Amino acid sequence: MEAAQVKTADDVRRVVEARGLDYVKVGFFDIDGVLRGKWISKEKLGSVLDGGMGYCDVVLGWDSADELYDAATGVTVTGWHSGFPDGKVRLVPETCREVPFEFDGKGLLFLLEFDGGAPARVCPRNLLGRIVAKAKSMGYGVKGGLEYEFFLFDETPDSVRAKNYQDLKNLTPGMFGYSVLRTSVLAEYYIDLLATSRAMGFPIEGFHTETGPGVVEAALSVAEGVDAADRGALFKTFAKVVAQRHKTMATFMAKWSNKYPGQSGHLHLSLTDAKGKSAFHDAKAEHGISTAMRHFIGGCQALMPELLCMIAPTINSFTRLIPGFWAPTNATWGIENRTTALRAIPGSAKSQRLEYRVCAADGNPYIVMAAALGSGLWGIEHAIEPTAPSTGNAYEAKVAKRLALPTTLWEAAQRLRASKPARSLFGDDFVEHFAGTREWEEREFRKAITDWELRRYFEII
Repeated sequence: MEAAQVKTADDVRRVVEARGLDYVKVGFFDIDGVLRGKWISKEKLGSVLDGGMGYCDVVLGWDSADELYDAATGVTVTGWHSGFPDGKVRLVPETCREVPFEFDGKGLLFLLEFDGGAPARVCPRNLLGRIVAKAKSMGYGVKGGLEYEFFLFDETPDSVRAKNYQDLKNLTPGMFGYSVLRTSVLAEYYIDLLATSRAMGFPIEGFHTETGPGVVEAALSVAEGVDAADRGALFKTFAKVVAQRHKTMATFMAKWSNKYPGQSGHLHLSLTDAKGKSAFHDAKAEHGISTAMRHFIGGCQALMPELLCMIAPTINSFTRLIPGFWAPTNATWGIENRTTALRAIPGSAKSQRLEYRVCAADGNPYIVMAAALGSGLWGIEHAIEPTAPSTGNAYEAKVAKRLALPTTLWEAAQRLRASKPARSLFGDDFVEHFAGTREWEEREFRKAITDWELRRYFEII
């Protein structure tokens, strides 16, 4: 049995037995989109399939550096006050993936998600699952695809630390977008990444170098529902794995250098109706934009300022959101306009979709997709009309004050806390938890003394 054929607990047992595996890998994507996992024995796997397993809920109570959130965050799902107990998680059979470089190519990976109680209500994969279920209750299927830009370096985890992340060597020099030369010279790495992505069930639809030293872009194939975010999250993890296996490093920071534009993580979304046909395409409407798609755009536009910290979740995210650097600063939309936050892409019933362009590569794919999809569904529910589409350079356009995006992570977290639509869509537990974790991130940053401060103030002030 192939990994892609696994759908049930019995299928899991069969595929593990057929491969002669004594261990499988299981993992959970945390709030920051980091894959936290372990190997478990096939004996343990049997009990997990029958009744779930306990998983220390500290993975919901710490940041990307394993620092525990303090009481000031208001995070109550777990913490010192609770003693960090186990939360119940379930193994999701249909997430079965081959791991081609483990156990002689027979290795398997399964994703977990928290199942029940407050941990489930803040679990990123569970969150998106609830929004996809909401779409289904409204009569819609969901299709999504993510594309990521990321930089590659001729460095290792040890060397970047030894250099204190300064004077890093990019994998390739210069500005060379869509370079056949670069991808051919470094074909071994790129072909390994393409093959790994296909073997692990998140195939790459298009891959090319971007403009910048060592930067590339990968567009993942479209998928249905939560699987679209599974693919994005797994791609980010294993693109790093493949890079490090080739003695290089990949970064998905929103912006690692002020010399270059930031790294995007654009999300493409569309809805289908009960018959599986496009709910976004209306051949008789202007640009083929159906009423549902128009209201979906309206919802995304209206809620973007309130949900931005779900899309731009780090301090670094906001270094990308400045005018003129291929990232929007207002909730604008347009037809085939790459200077807007939302790009409507007209076409056939098969290709008509919306590109949510404000996303950076550092976003958690589950939370990003939940925010975009949830706001679009809210727009359909409330028949929200978007503004007139932007034409020309939307960076220079004058827009209503209500469409201005927050400029800091702290401000964005406050907007999320105050958002009634967010609480309706995602629940109070998630809003309070996620906003608190973003406030923590900002406070951690305030402890730092940056190179900019030293250069500016050390001698003169």
